[in-house]
Amino acid sequence: MTSVPEIELNNGVRMPQLGFGVFQVPDAETKAAVTAALEAGYRSIDTAAVYGNEAGVGQALAESGIARDELFVTTKLWNSAQGYDATLKAFDESLAKLGLEQLDLYLIHWPTPERDKYLDTWKAFEKLYADGRVRAIGVSNFQPAHLERLLDAAEIAPALNQVELHPYLQQHEVREFDAKNGIATEAWSPLAKGGSLLGDPIVAELAVKHGRTPAQIVLRWHLQLGNVVIPKSVTPSRIQENFDLFGFTLTEEELESLTPLNRGERTGPDPDTFNAA
Repeated sequence: MTSVPEIELNNGVRMPQLGFGVFQVPDAETKAAVTAALEAGYRSIDTAAVYGNEAGVGQALAESGIARDELFVTTKLWNSAQGYDATLKAFDESLAKLGLEQLDLYLIHWPTPERDKYLDTWKAFEKLYADGRVRAIGVSNFQPAHLERLLDAAEIAPALNQVELHPYLQQHEVREFDAKNGIATEAWSPLAKGGSLLGDPIVAELAVKHGRTPAQIVLRWHLQLGNVVIPKSVTPSRIQENFDLFGFTLTEEELESLTPLNRGERTGPDPDTFNAA
C-alpha cells in the first residue's frame, strides 16, 4: 500500500499530509464512505461536530480493525459551543460520538469575531491538551489578525490552521503567516468544489501531460506546496483516485503555471464576517 507522507506539527506529533474529509456527508452514508477511504489507504479522517456525522466516522473506525495508533482523527468545535465550559462539554460529546478515548487534533471551527469567545475557548483547548485528551490543538478559518491575537494570549501555539485553499484562493498571506509562526496549513475545499477549476485549460493540459485526472493535478499541487489536504467524496472510485497522488511529480514550472489562477475567490463564508450559530 502507498505510504502517505507525514508532516511534523510544532509539538512533534506527526500527521498524514493527505486525509479524508466528510463535510456534508449524511451520517447514514458516512460509515460506508470512511470505510472505503480506509480501504483505499487513508489513515487521517477529518470531521466536525456541525457535520452531524461523528457517530458514522466512529463506527467505521471501530469496525475497520486498524490499530488506533495508525489512525489520525480530527474534529472541530462548532461556533455555538465556544466559551470555556461549553467547549469542554462539547469535546466530551464529540469524543463519545467518535467512540474514542483520545482525539488526535481538535480545531476551533471558525473565529466568529462577533462572539469574541475564541480566547476563552482556546484556554479550554489548552486544558484538554494538558490533560492528554487531545494530541494537538489548532484552529480553522483563522485569518492572520485572529491568529496574532490568539498567539498574544496563548500559552500553546496552534499546531495547524485549516482554511479554504485551492488554486482560485491560494491564501498566500495566511500560508506565509502560518509558516512564519510554525503553524501547519491544511486545505479544505481543495478542489474549489470542482466545477470550473477542474475544467480550467491549464489544469486540463497538465492532466493530459501526466496521464492523470484534473483533480489529481490539483491535489498534487497542494502536496508539493506543503499543504495538508483533505479531499472529500462518497464514491469509492473517486476516493481511490484522490488517494493515487504519489506516482508523479509536478515540476517547479508546472506548479508556477497554476499561480495566475488565484482570484481570491471563496466557495465558503468569509471568516471575518461569518458568525453563524
